[in-house]
Amino acid sequence: MTRISNEQVKHVANLARLEISEDEAEIFTKQLDAIITFAEQLNELDTTNVEPTYHVLDMKNVFREDSKEKGLPREEVLKNAPDHQDGQIKVPAIIGE
Repeated sequence: MTRISNEQVKHVANLARLEISEDEAEIFTKQLDAIITFAEQLNELDTTNVEPTYHVLDMKNVFREDSKEKGLPREEVLKNAPDHQDGQIKVPAIIGE
């Protein structure tokens, strides 16, 4: 018994804007059914005393402390800008005036 039907495969393909033939739908149905069967084997495991895992590696928070730092001087920033006016970088308009 398959856990996924040809119609479901065609529906998902349609949602993904994929055009598949009848032969491809049959192939994908068999392949997806095999994947589902394999994944269902996990239901047979006893996970009663297993602590939930959020990541396969033991990760620690690697964020730095959020601290205020002095920025670059305005003159140094503007000397690299192709065009500037009144202490600000001038860019081409993207919205009509």
